[in-house]
Amino acid sequence: MEITEKLEELLNKARDDKALKEKLLGTRASENPIADFCSIATENGFSMSVMDIVNQGEEFYAEIKRSTNGGGENSPDLDFQNDEYSIFMMRLRDL
Repeated sequence: MEITEKLEELLNKARDDKALKEKLLGTRASENPIADFCSIATENGFSMSVMDIVNQGEEFYAEIKRSTNGGGENSPDLDFQNDEYSIFMMRLRDL
């Protein structure tokens, strides 16, 4: 199972489990939010690491950059990277 599928299933599980949702949202105040998030996810059957989250964001950003005007030097400046953790938190908060 890829990280995007794991995140989607974790989101669905948190939708039905208020305690899990609150634990995940609580990681935003942590000293190591992504590491703590991954630990909670793994405890709940969705094994993932910090590198899984970081790599997914970087890979998505690279795909966007390559698909824009042929990629490389011709692509416009994109001043963001896809932050999977932040996106997940926004989606979770809105449940």
